Amino acid sequence: MHYSVLDLAPVPQGAETAQALANSVDLARHAEALGYHRFWLAEHHNMAGIASAATAVLIGHIAAATKTIRVGAGGIMLPNHAPLTIAEQFGTLAELFPGRIDLGLGRAPGGDQAVAMALRRGAAHGAGDRFPEDVAELITYLGAPRPGAPVRAHPGEGTHVPVWMLGSSLFGAQLAAHLGLPYAFASHFAPAALEQALDVYRRSFRPSQSLDRPHVMLAINVFAAETDAEGIYLRSTMEQAFANLHMGRPGKLPAPVEDVSKVIDARLRPGVEEALRISATGSPQTVRAGLQGFADRYRPDEMILTGQIHDHAKRLRSFEIAAEAMRGVGAAAAA
Repeated sequence: MHYSVLDLAPVPQGAETAQALANSVDLARHAEALGYHRFWLAEHHNMAGIASAATAVLIGHIAAATKTIRVGAGGIMLPNHAPLTIAEQFGTLAELFPGRIDLGLGRAPGGDQAVAMALRRGAAHGAGDRFPEDVAELITYLGAPRPGAPVRAHPGEGTHVPVWMLGSSLFGAQLAAHLGLPYAFASHFAPAALEQALDVYRRSFRPSQSLDRPHVMLAINVFAAETDAEGIYLRSTMEQAFANLHMGRPGKLPAPVEDVSKVIDARLRPGVEEALRISATGSPQTVRAGLQGFADRYRPDEMILTGQIHDHAKRLRSFEIAAEAMRGVGAAAAA
């Protein structure tokens, strides 16, 4: 079973953007050495704690710093962009790094309405309502050359960059099934519709030129350390970040705390726990059991792991432990 990394280029408290970007490069190189299959970056805007807003630029930087790992978007928020622009960006990446670029597409704006308007792709432009048409248009630009077409992507056409549908609802599952695309579910922060969405996608899937059967990637948080207690301690960073976001005060990635209940309002705790329900937290043995449990329950074709950990060295160690665990999960799946 392929296992991959989802990175947001987090900016920890006490650090600046340049350091966050350097950390992402370092993580990608380590992930490549550890056998991770993909290294995906996500588009978010107007958030001081996330440095991956210019996603295509950062993908190029990461791909240039690595040799074999696939690098891509998990994802590009298409309502923010003209399909031709994304086709040209990812077509260029595909020409620079042949056979290594992925394009995951999301329907969310990656920010609020003010961000959407600042990007000139807000509701006044009808961008969100055109998402299925925009996806189809983008795939056409990346497909076989179309002599005589009034608009063609140069670079872009003929690259056949693999397109993934991302989602956390039934809409994305239905669209991925209708278009015959691989489907990555955002279970690392919005797991409520996970089982229903996977069922809809698998039952409704229609084979396409790019894919002959359903292909599911499951996103999982991992907070791995030498002991269960340390894993829980590292996880407190992400718990605080979710609570801060819910309260409308996102910022840089918080440092971990010994007792998260002292810094998060009790009324927010149930929502935070639900958001992070698809997580493997703790020692190598606990993380291995958690990842195996998710594999057995949801039967994904791939897993993509993420983990917003404040200390870079501990983040590297967490992904190292997770890789060791995933090799065991993959062996179990093969058997």
